[in-house]
Amino acid sequence: MAVLLYYPLVKPPTEVLHQALLYWDGIASVVPREPEVYEAAVSAELKELRDRSLYRPLHIDIGSLEQLYAPRYGRLGGNLAAEVLRQELRRMAGSPDRPSLPSPPEAFIYQSKLGRGLERDLLRLGLAERYENDWWRLAVPKQVQELIIGVLARELALKGPVSYIPYTDRPDAYDRSLRAPAEYGLLAYETELGGLLPVPAPGTPTADVLAFRDRYADERQRLMRALHRLLGDLRRDYEHPADVLSQLRREIDQSVEDYRGAAKSSRMAWVERSVMVTVALGAAAGSMVQPGLTWVLGAVGGYALNVATREIRPLARTRDGHDFSYLHRVKETLT
Repeated sequence: MAVLLYYPLVKPPTEVLHQALLYWDGIASVVPREPEVYEAAVSAELKELRDRSLYRPLHIDIGSLEQLYAPRYGRLGGNLAAEVLRQELRRMAGSPDRPSLPSPPEAFIYQSKLGRGLERDLLRLGLAERYENDWWRLAVPKQVQELIIGVLARELALKGPVSYIPYTDRPDAYDRSLRAPAEYGLLAYETELGGLLPVPAPGTPTADVLAFRDRYADERQRLMRALHRLLGDLRRDYEHPADVLSQLRREIDQSVEDYRGAAKSSRMAWVERSVMVTVALGAAAGSMVQPGLTWVLGAVGGYALNVATREIRPLARTRDGHDFSYLHRVKETLT
């Protein structure tokens, strides 16, 4: 299974942390490179999970940052992520309701998450300020923070041998990380999976979640294998989503039933949250599938499974296994 890459903050909310521990191989977040800043930014709980190989602190090296924000020459030169950032930052700066820098600041970006070019543009556009004696970070509007860290997380998910999946609890950050420039766009499916992935109720100790994770490892893994197979098949067989669900319905229903039995036998209280996953389709899907279409594919695990289409920004390069992005709506309870 993959590792969740939470953004835009270093520390994920407890609900997202528990989601990662139950249904994935762990969680990661982008952290500052400077050791003294890292020690202050990463919580004791995350450090304990790191020691158990369940949390991965990631940082972006300067060379990758400079390459990410390199100029683009022609349709094939440079980096599309840099173009997204430039277009969106210029749009924000020139908008009549441009993001303001409140006092005190509402959001920061560590300078070690920025390259020199991006930092220079933020200051020039008036979308960032150096804040008092905090030499290691820039004060920025929340919208700017969400845009930059969301795009970085989506690109960083492709690095290295580990399979990372971008995951956030902020709808604005989710939309900004996927938004495509006007002249580009890749079709994607959006599927609601929240009803199939219950999480412990607020206030549940992480130690109890870890105990459940270990005790019911088989049930957890069967459920996530079935759901990831569903998403992978939707990505490949994009013309026939109903057929994909029909072929996998029995496997998913059984794995959901087994997992719910395990949850019921535990002493924890459970709730169901809305979790949306975006599944990027291949370039060839453009002639077969149109954005804005919605299918009600039928009941799976006791819930109606809907699939809708939208346009997203294509990645500079793609991973063979997946191109998924998740949105966790923390404040929306399904049942």
